Amino acid sequence: MTTFASGTDTLTRDALTVLQPGFTGTAAPDWLLRRLGEGLASVGLFGRNISSPEQLTALTAQLRAERDDVLVAIDEEGGDVTRLEVRTGSSFPGNHALGAVDDVELTREVAAELGRRLAACGVNFNWAPSADVNSNPGNPVIGVRSFGADPALVARHTAAYVTGLQSAGVAACAKHFPGHGDTNVDSHHALPRIDADPTVLADRELAPFRAAIAAGTRAVMSAHILVPALDPDRPATLSGRVLTELLRGELGYDGLIVTDGMEMRAIAGTYGIERGSVLAVAAGADAICVGGGLADDETVRRLRDALMAAVRAGELAEERLADAAERVRRLAAWTASAKAAGQGGADSEVGLRAARRALRVTRGDTFTPLTEAPYVAALTPVANIAVGDETPWGVAAELAVLLPGTDSGTFTAGDAGSAAVAAAGKRRIVAVVRDEHRHPWMAAALDTLLRARPDTIVVEMGVPQAAPRGALHIATFGAARVCGRAAAEVVAGV
Repeated sequence: MTTFASGTDTLTRDALTVLQPGFTGTAAPDWLLRRLGEGLASVGLFGRNISSPEQLTALTAQLRAERDDVLVAIDEEGGDVTRLEVRTGSSFPGNHALGAVDDVELTREVAAELGRRLAACGVNFNWAPSADVNSNPGNPVIGVRSFGADPALVARHTAAYVTGLQSAGVAACAKHFPGHGDTNVDSHHALPRIDADPTVLADRELAPFRAAIAAGTRAVMSAHILVPALDPDRPATLSGRVLTELLRGELGYDGLIVTDGMEMRAIAGTYGIERGSVLAVAAGADAICVGGGLADDETVRRLRDALMAAVRAGELAEERLADAAERVRRLAAWTASAKAAGQGGADSEVGLRAARRALRVTRGDTFTPLTEAPYVAALTPVANIAVGDETPWGVAAELAVLLPGTDSGTFTAGDAGSAAVAAAGKRRIVAVVRDEHRHPWMAAALDTLLRARPDTIVVEMGVPQAAPRGALHIATFGAARVCGRAAAEVVAGV
């Protein structure tokens, strides 16, 4: 039974209800449980909160003991962005691999199995899928998180993902509205700008969101991007023109609108999280995501008080805050009713099957599968914040299972090619790259490797924009654990 602490009035409860904070640790801290009793309705989980499925199940049960209808949200895209398997790599390929296969039924099956695993652990709200069209190949933050560069392909797979995830009783969240694919700036660090004209935006960026809405997505996440054709003054998260007039009005969307993390520099570094949160709710957002980097009671108190003060000062209509809180409660009610209908059979191998189908293999004339342990040289770029650097990636671990004795090393910018040749000695080299086209040092390192060792095998685990080269070139369209396994099987001829 949901209860509220005595003395909390409607305004206080509504201000808490619209917040989606994170926290540190693998058990709920006392402050979080207290806030749930006072009206907080959502909690966001990240990799730091998860050590095993059993621990996660215990954590969500702890939260529900305090508030039975709590929304437990997670950023679990599968592929490169995983929280459920943050320390091992994902059992599911990400969007780019699914788009490469282009089988909408497979995408639905992958999303349904991912949703089943989340639901089994007590998670009922997933900040996924990315509905961004990756039209800019230099995009530093979307890349393999997108189904692809073709709006129609992204639209049909976004819809399939939404349908599959929600069939498991887990609310989907199409992001990042109105589309983060044509940026060359990461909004974790600064405010990106998209200068496309309205026709391009309607045909390209908005197509997947229309499909998500038609598929019944329960949530949409706003992007911290400035799109002058829509609003020349404010980023989408803070724009009534984008959230209320476009998303609610023109697109007819009636579900929950949640912001991207308000601690991201695109907002925190320009408006500040308190002012930004007030402006976001006033613009039409219903839930304020904060907690990727800020995860304490002080942040919750500051945002609650900022919202209440804005109402009392007449800067935020009390009716708008109440409407936002009601949409949060409505989503919580849907997850409770969808839970019973969302039970389905497990398909533990669907992610690996999808990863195998996604591979694009280019063989040289003389390539034969390896029978002896190679040296794996991982040419490693700096991970973006959405992906993080906690999650292992590559093919070394999977190759070591198939070819015992496999050794590996990590190489970064600098004289990486020569260093890798020296480290490999006489062993065959498998060079693993991630977005070669975006990193000149990586391309130069491959040049050096291939000059010295023409029999080098290249595995591209990012967006395969650069031309295939090497004795064998494998494009995996993502760096999930299953993508590494699928590539290792080709290398070893399994």
